[in-house]
Amino acid sequence: MSFLNENFLLLAPNYLFADVAKKVSTYKAQHPDADIISLGIGDVTQPLCPAVIEAMHRATDEMASAQTFRGYGPENGYAFLREAIARDLSLSRGITIDADEIFVNDGAKPDTGNIQELIHHHSVVGVTDPVYPVYLDSNAMAGRTGADVVYLPCNADNGFVPQIPERHIDVIYLCYPNNPTGTVLTAQQLQQWVDYALDNDSIILYDAAYQAFITDPSIPHSIYEIEGARKCAIEFHSYSKTAGFTGVRCGYTIVPRELTAATHDGQRISLNHLWDRRQCTKFNGASYISQRAAEAVYTPEGKEQVQKTIDYYMRNAHHMLHTLRSLGHEVYGGQNAPYLWMRTPSGYDSWQFFDHLLREANVICTPGVGFGPSGEGYVRFTAFGSHENTAQALSRISLTANH
Repeated sequence: MSFLNENFLLLAPNYLFADVAKKVSTYKAQHPDADIISLGIGDVTQPLCPAVIEAMHRATDEMASAQTFRGYGPENGYAFLREAIARDLSLSRGITIDADEIFVNDGAKPDTGNIQELIHHHSVVGVTDPVYPVYLDSNAMAGRTGADVVYLPCNADNGFVPQIPERHIDVIYLCYPNNPTGTVLTAQQLQQWVDYALDNDSIILYDAAYQAFITDPSIPHSIYEIEGARKCAIEFHSYSKTAGFTGVRCGYTIVPRELTAATHDGQRISLNHLWDRRQCTKFNGASYISQRAAEAVYTPEGKEQVQKTIDYYMRNAHHMLHTLRSLGHEVYGGQNAPYLWMRTPSGYDSWQFFDHLLREANVICTPGVGFGPSGEGYVRFTAFGSHENTAQALSRISLTANH
């Protein structure tokens, strides 16, 4: 008899964004003429930059010739991309990362879920609350729920900064700039987490998917800017929001050689080696075309063009922040991140306000409670729309607030 992996029964019936899509679909069916603008799900809207498009065309042409055709590539990524990433980290952030510590993937989401295969199934994981749902769901699939999960509340009372726990946690998920709250950690705050991890022999899983949106020069872009982090942290990067690769699929994970974990008999094993072994077994590598596209991001032209797109989205964020605050709303984020975290008006919970905006303004947000208990009473807005749609959505929200 085949038995089910019953850990999957621990999951909520639907993924948060599937619930949002279902509600929107139902509303559209009932109101087919409604012009709905989404400020909810964080997909990008601006096209790939010219340097990336040119690189993809060249790579595609290579695939059309027997002399330059590429079949299976290295599971951990082509050397040309890994070396480009390492050079850029050194030049832009002063970080020394070797190419063989970089693992190219098809987007950060799979790796943030799959990385926990390396840890013992009875490990205690700590997650900020609210939190990106993939962290919780992927651990639930491995059977880590209940006492195995420690929530670190992030709310207005503590400035959305997770407090160092008094108890021991084996694995700590940190995402900064944060999704969904749009907040950041200072170097001093991040150093406290690194010190905790070193003192407790813990591992930090650091999601830096939105680091390119940081505008404050004092805010770290990488955890490896913090002393001691190479011994305790794995970092995830994505080109999805940075360079518009949501449909191209490419990112990378950094696993330093110094990072080790213990066996029951006291041996220290390199996680770099184990992750390499895992990837070579379960992953065939990102496509050659997508990796050439990612390489183009690091050219002088690519950097300039990508920055223009990031600036485009951040203008949306600043417009949203100014408008929503001028309407009297309590809003966080939007200054070093493409996300805004708004407290719902009195009398509304997260889903009620979602329904209100959809019905009265034909605008989509994301209910905060979908990110965890501390998200109740908030909604998330994203800055990835066009200027025109963002301005129109804000105008509708303003009219709704005035009635």
